[in-house]
Amino acid sequence: MAALIRTQNLTKTYTVGEVQVRALQGITLEIERGSFVAIMGASGSGKSTLMNILGCLDRPSAGHYWLDGVSVEALDRDQLAEIRNQKIGFVFQNFNLLPRMTAIENVQLPMLYRSGSSNHLDESARSALNLVGLAGREQSMPTQLSGGQQQRVAIARALINDPQIVLADEPTGQLDSRTSDDIMRIFQQLNQTRGITIVVVTHAAEVAGFAQRVITFRDGRIVVDTPNTPHYAQEPVEKNP
Repeated sequence: MAALIRTQNLTKTYTVGEVQVRALQGITLEIERGSFVAIMGASGSGKSTLMNILGCLDRPSAGHYWLDGVSVEALDRDQLAEIRNQKIGFVFQNFNLLPRMTAIENVQLPMLYRSGSSNHLDESARSALNLVGLAGREQSMPTQLSGGQQQRVAIARALINDPQIVLADEPTGQLDSRTSDDIMRIFQQLNQTRGITIVVVTHAAEVAGFAQRVITFRDGRIVVDTPNTPHYAQEPVEKNP
């Protein structure tokens, strides 16, 4: 497998008052296309800062980042927005669903920036919801869904533009352990059956246990980078977690 993500000596420094905080200190890594990687570390270790840079939401202070062979730091704001929309799906801890929109409307949001018929938009969103086990809940409002179901909607939204990579930042942080396992099985199945590269940021070892590779951060540096024998998903996606 070729590297989908490659970084060289990435640094990120924030200025807080008169103090400079070095969030990343020379990160060099490769993430192969079609892999499932967990990035672990305590709060303030730099893992979320790296995730923001990988997702083209922030720029490094120094160093280089290539996504699918493209030098990302050379792109302007519009080009960054385009690469996010075409190549990357995002899943966040807080779900980030719009409360006055139905499940299917939330899933459709990223596609509104693309041209296409409304029928195709509706069909694609329904297919994504079905993929995460939410067929029949298209018209549900977020308040009518459990936390696990809301996160499934968020995953469907991340899939709507057929991304090459899904970046998930603490995707199980608000869920109980059983529902967390269900969500991680969905990520595994997407990785295994659709070949989507999955990168999950987490502080929980049990969540990282689903990945094929675990990278541990401390004080803005990689301290451990090791292959992992994951807990493989053997069960189908449950419909009503």
